[in-house]
Amino acid sequence: MSMRADSVSQSDLGQLCELIYSECGIKLSLDKQVMIEGRLKRRLRELDIETYAEYCRFLFSSIRSHKDRQEEIGHLIDVMTTNKTDFFRESAHFDYLVDKALPTLAAEGGGGRELRFWSAGCSTGEEPYTLAMVLDRYAESHPGFKFKVLATDISNTVLAKAKMGVFTSEVVQPVATDYRRKYFMRSRDPSSNQLRIVPELRQFIEFRWLNLMEDFGMSERMDGIFCRNVIIYFDRPTQERLLAKFSQQLVTGGFMFVGHSETLHDMDLPLVPVAPALYRKIKD
Repeated sequence: MSMRADSVSQSDLGQLCELIYSECGIKLSLDKQVMIEGRLKRRLRELDIETYAEYCRFLFSSIRSHKDRQEEIGHLIDVMTTNKTDFFRESAHFDYLVDKALPTLAAEGGGGRELRFWSAGCSTGEEPYTLAMVLDRYAESHPGFKFKVLATDISNTVLAKAKMGVFTSEVVQPVATDYRRKYFMRSRDPSSNQLRIVPELRQFIEFRWLNLMEDFGMSERMDGIFCRNVIIYFDRPTQERLLAKFSQQLVTGGFMFVGHSETLHDMDLPLVPVAPALYRKIKD
């Protein structure tokens, strides 16, 4: 039976899956060909490339510099994964942060220094902006409380959107009214439904490109890491290696937030569960 002219060959498919796994830890099986082709079409259109074979030649042969290659891999991952995110997603995590984690960190000596939080796999920015809003609100009633938020992603496309901090009113809907009034600006165009995060909040967040499979390259340790609904894309060995790296990046007593569909069960990590999808580092 002849192969359709517009389908990806088994050889190219294997190379693509191998590249995505080796570079990003995301495991795609060969039986996902239809899904891979469907999502890859978006990238072909953006590059004005007609066939999958031509795209594979471009990806594996034409790109010479490491920087350009990493950028294209970022685009590839962007179309292959779901950048689903919301403001105040899995809100119980933010309740725990305010009610228990922050008071605990302050009581154990973190109150006199700037606390650092990391949104790993930040997508279009809803998570780090939510985190910054919650922390800023906490600071209002706790004089001297200081914080910074690091937000990273492998996709330059979503990072560019996140840095802009512009969202439609529909996307902002989950945000409580008092938060919307304080942290969002409306467009000067009365017909526009877009809102932008105020600069006073944006200043607390540093957006940075990062491939989680590579060396994090950070000297600072984190008091809390949010990596939610990211490790579901990785196989078990990759998950454990990544979570071991996250553990090293946490201060002792720091908190690790993961997605509710993700588990650290039976992993050899210095983390203990303290709430659903939430762990605390107990030792170095």
